[in-house]
Amino acid sequence: MLAHNPYARYRQIETHTADGLDLVIMLYRGAIRMLGQAEDAIAGRNMSEAHNWLMRVQDIVHELNLTLNLDAGEIAANLRRIYDYMLERLIEANTTKSLTPLREVKALLSDLLDGWLDARERIQTGAHAAAAAA
Repeated sequence: MLAHNPYARYRQIETHTADGLDLVIMLYRGAIRMLGQAEDAIAGRNMSEAHNWLMRVQDIVHELNLTLNLDAGEIAANLRRIYDYMLERLIEANTTKSLTPLREVKALLSDLLDGWLDARERIQTGAHAAAAAA
């Protein structure tokens, strides 16, 4: 099926060739999109679909948490606490089908995504400046 779906094939190649920062950004964007799907499912009273979307987001946040390098310092430790908190709120959203914790996690992910995008821009700007100076 993957070979017959050009978009899925593109996404597979993009995922396999992305650097670490781009992969994190893709995971954040996917989680935010899935939370929107879960929100729509809850509003439409489709609780099994909401459950599936929320579980997928939990899997992403869990993966982000597992890949943290805690030897990297305070930022990684702070991200660990934020991810743990998000997981708690996602579980609450899933068990109660409440929009409040879902929206809270969505806002946290959006804020963190902005930080990752800013970091990527700074890295790219620095790389371009270094290349121009060479």
